[in-house]
Amino acid sequence: MNTLSHKVIWITGASSGIGEALVYECARQGAKIILSARRIDELNRVAKHAKLTETNSLILPFDLSDTSKANDYAKVIIEKFGTIDLLINNGGQSQRAEAMSTSAETERKLFEINYFSAVNLSKAVLPVMLKKGKGKIVVVSSIAGKFGFYLRSTYSAAKHALYGYFESLRLEIETKGVSVLIVSPGKIKTGVSLNAEAGTGNTHNKMDESHEKAMGTEECAKQIISGILNNKEEVFIGGKELMIVKIKRFFPNLFGRIIRKQSPY
Repeated sequence: MNTLSHKVIWITGASSGIGEALVYECARQGAKIILSARRIDELNRVAKHAKLTETNSLILPFDLSDTSKANDYAKVIIEKFGTIDLLINNGGQSQRAEAMSTSAETERKLFEINYFSAVNLSKAVLPVMLKKGKGKIVVVSSIAGKFGFYLRSTYSAAKHALYGYFESLRLEIETKGVSVLIVSPGKIKTGVSLNAEAGTGNTHNKMDESHEKAMGTEECAKQIISGILNNKEEVFIGGKELMIVKIKRFFPNLFGRIIRKQSPY
């Protein structure tokens, strides 16, 4: 994919954070955009701010914790635009709770939002992409998908799972013209910590200091779009925290010492 102009792009988590910034960047490059998230008022706000119209956009609200109607959503998009060129599975929810304090219900919800939604939506758009022999699926994982961390057990597990699934899917569909990009952000200045699950259905409702000083969503979105246009298979986005991924791979003992210094206890 060498341009976003006139491409039909479906973005989840489009009402705030990285998703909102992606809408603005895609709109700036002349794409037709489907905006999805739970809050329709916020989706309308983002569409208006991006100067999108009824001709080049579609507001498609739903909750990522239930994507059982994914095929129906895809049909709505195809009825309006005739195709889907790019799906960006961006929406998600983090966690700030110990494993033993996280209910089974919350764990399943986190997997629905962070893993199964991406799987279900991707399988919903793949038939049209495979039929025309081109298309791209983008999955926003996290550096937490590369290693476990305090208070992130289920979130990290779901982000790990995205790698296993979508690296496998990539191998199955790449010879048919459809590619997969996995994006792993580090610390980005979003409300991810504010909205994180606290373990039993409540939200963390506190901004992590590390996120307040992190990379902005606009720059993050630009780097994701660059990865798309340059046909990358994997992109890491963030600051110095990304070094921990390489340290874990090549110096596991050092990684263990560093990660334990981050203890919240």
